[in-house]
Amino acid sequence: MNSDLSWDEFRLVKSIADARSLAGAAERLGVNQSTVYRRLAALEAAVGARLFDRSRAGYEPTSAGEDMIALAATMAASIIDFERRIAGRDVKPTGELSVTVPMSIGLHFMPAIVAQFQASNPGVIVELILSNQALDLSRRGVDVAVRLTNDPPETLVGRRICTARWCVYRRRDTAAEAEADTTEPFSFIGYGATLAPASGRRWIEANVDPGRIAAKANSAHCMLELALQGVGAALLPCFLGDRSPDLVRVGYPLPELDAGLWTLTHADLRRAARVRAFMDFAGGELTKHRRAIEGEEPSEG
Repeated sequence: MNSDLSWDEFRLVKSIADARSLAGAAERLGVNQSTVYRRLAALEAAVGARLFDRSRAGYEPTSAGEDMIALAATMAASIIDFERRIAGRDVKPTGELSVTVPMSIGLHFMPAIVAQFQASNPGVIVELILSNQALDLSRRGVDVAVRLTNDPPETLVGRRICTARWCVYRRRDTAAEAEADTTEPFSFIGYGATLAPASGRRWIEANVDPGRIAAKANSAHCMLELALQGVGAALLPCFLGDRSPDLVRVGYPLPELDAGLWTLTHADLRRAARVRAFMDFAGGELTKHRRAIEGEEPSEG
């Protein structure tokens, strides 16, 4: 067996295992399929063992392949850790910075915050990743998370900004009509399959009869627009519902839905100049909106 194996060979095996095909591995590696085929054949000859069994279901690793894949995963994790540590040695805010943000926060607050930040830090290129899913910061490629949670992962460090609150909102004229006929239950706009928070979904399931659901959406901004069109009531973040004079609260903010608003990063990146600068700036700007986020500035009605 040739012991002079490089990271490229381990990456090749891991790519085939992840994609379960030579074509998929070729796409991941940026080469053509025939190159992957030749490299795999040469590698199996060098180690003296078959690494994959070919079947209709795809490329299945053999026991030797499993051993190599496990080692490749360990090597990849070590490389990611090294990259984070090197990134943490930055002395000035430069380079690319990826920031994952819940969709509602991202659309409502982040464009202005990023514009102001980059005006003072032109060497930093900010990539906003709007997602209602909690993306994994342990993987290199996501540097900062603005996250709504009451239980941030222990592997992350950061700052709690304030408490985000939710309330039910209806269009003002439909709410007035309902007062004249209190026996008629009003329609409701539900959460789409991919929209968080889970606590909001549970609240709707517990408090709104399925027959009252008139529409669903996977975006709080879309739910807001549906409510403005009179489709039904919507459970919205207070900073969205309160901004519209055509909507009115139904009751008070729901304390069981309260969630902390955090800025977080991986511990290895907290001293990186671009990460530290952005977290300090974004945290300060979001704090300026604390009253709106905590529902202390309701529209009249």
